[in-house]
Amino acid sequence: MLMYPLLLVRYGELSLKGRNRKTFEDILLANMRSSLADLPHGRITKTFGRIYLETKDNWAELAQRLQGVFGIVSVSPVLKRDLDLEEIKEGASLVVQDTKGSTFKSTFKVEARRPNKAFPLTSPELCNALGGHLLRSFPHLTVDVHNPDFILNVEIRQEGAFLYSQVIPCPGGLPAGSSGKGLLLLSGGIDSPIAGFLSMKRGVKIEGLHFYSYPFTSERSKAKVVELANLLAPYNAKGSFKLWIAYFTEIQKALQKSSYPTLSITLMRRFMLRIATELARRENALALITGDSLGQVASQTMESIHVINAVTTTPVFRPLIGMDKQEIIDLAMRVGTYETSI
Repeated sequence: MLMYPLLLVRYGELSLKGRNRKTFEDILLANMRSSLADLPHGRITKTFGRIYLETKDNWAELAQRLQGVFGIVSVSPVLKRDLDLEEIKEGASLVVQDTKGSTFKSTFKVEARRPNKAFPLTSPELCNALGGHLLRSFPHLTVDVHNPDFILNVEIRQEGAFLYSQVIPCPGGLPAGSSGKGLLLLSGGIDSPIAGFLSMKRGVKIEGLHFYSYPFTSERSKAKVVELANLLAPYNAKGSFKLWIAYFTEIQKALQKSSYPTLSITLMRRFMLRIATELARRENALALITGDSLGQVASQTMESIHVINAVTTTPVFRPLIGMDKQEIIDLAMRVGTYETSI
């Protein structure tokens, strides 16, 4: 495997943020550094809407870690060469060998970008020169500009020529922490961790609140919630996750003795929102987040949600409101929380 000295990190929505763009970029860089803190790597450099990460012969490990950082759209392992056509050709050959191998029949195209207008060849001229070189060097290759098996990308910048063919998808969204703080009511089921995940994807820094009701719930259920918090932590701002445990047993006992057993679930959820509202105030969280999905259970009908919401003036976000159960399960399996939740 070719040892790429750089990773090119692309971000999407940040480029639309106008005068706040630098703030979003700085948050993204801080989250990247936290995510990579235990892995060897070199400098992280931001230039012209791109981030370059120097690797230590461990680009694949670094790329895998960055796949958990919100705000990043994709990463590519990059080979850097001097601004000399022969050196660029040599680099192109190495990238192609690493991508598809030189012995397998496959199709390709070359795409060039030339921000450095001092380079003597135009983008089409560079594509033609590299395409001709690759056809001569690898007889099994053919050109297909419409639906190629792979694309050789070349960027001509002031610092040099950057070549890559792999584009590794990342979660996108906004950097966690760029949209403020929210308090997630984390139950230990399938839904609430995914509600937290989707909120973090929109830039919310998450803290968790779990209501523990022993002996109504077991010690194992609390341990499961701690495990879920640890699974969500890498996606959160700076890779950490603060979890609060509220002991709820006495309230649940009192509700069981009440004269309104059919309303016990609704009353219990109203108490939970009251407690969550006070904790959010203390922690400067601007919203509560729940795993409600409209109509899944009786407490999640529109009427019940209206009654439960009446106890708080804090905004309550419900990221799963338009998803059915199977969609939530599928996402939980991709995120990695499903096995812990069941």
